[in-house]
Amino acid sequence: MSARETASAAWGVGMPEWVNALAEACDRTSQNRVAHQLGRSAARVSTVLRNSYAGNMARVEELVRGARMHETTTCPSLGEIERQVCSMWRDRAKKPNVVNS
Repeated sequence: MSARETASAAWGVGMPEWVNALAEACDRTSQNRVAHQLGRSAARVSTVLRNSYAGNMARVEELVRGARMHETTTCPSLGEIERQVCSMWRDRAKKPNVVNS
């Protein structure tokens, strides 16, 4: 079964366009390759396609929209950037700085 067929079966007629884009990308290359491009595991991609991911689905959507659909956002510091790049910088900003002593 293709990723597109898997997603269609799990999401039904209301499947979001970003899930469709994710499934099509997996069918064009591989689930592992797409997961690597998103910086996430293949297992996470699989659960999203199967509509069974219990985590932050909006976060995955943001990554797919940026990396696979090339959507952008305006960053106050960096200007117009892809959404997944903005997410990466936000994640880094949340992590405490580690100072070597």
